[in-house]
Amino acid sequence: MERKEIFVTGYAKLPQGITAAELYSIIAVGMLVDRDTGLITDVDCTLATEMGKNFVKTLVIGKNLNEVEAIDAEFNLNYYGSAKKALISAIRTCNEKYRQIVNNPNQ
Repeated sequence: MERKEIFVTGYAKLPQGITAAELYSIIAVGMLVDRDTGLITDVDCTLATEMGKNFVKTLVIGKNLNEVEAIDAEFNLNYYGSAKKALISAIRTCNEKYRQIVNNPNQ
């Protein structure tokens, strides 16, 4: 049975010297996305602190994965953690996977 909500993930290499890189060599971002609209309903990531994870949620939940440039802008304006580039890269990978799913629903 096809669900309305799908789960997509993206990964990116973390910069050396930050806490998250000591715990994980990559950052993982997982999203629940409305299949039809691209609306992001939940997100999680492998940042080291709960505060960081929660802040990422505030920047991403309610945004549309079809408008990834707007999500990038949110990070560039509001997120000053060392993992910024890796997070943006992982979110862009989520966007690519989502587009593949929408454009090729039988895969």
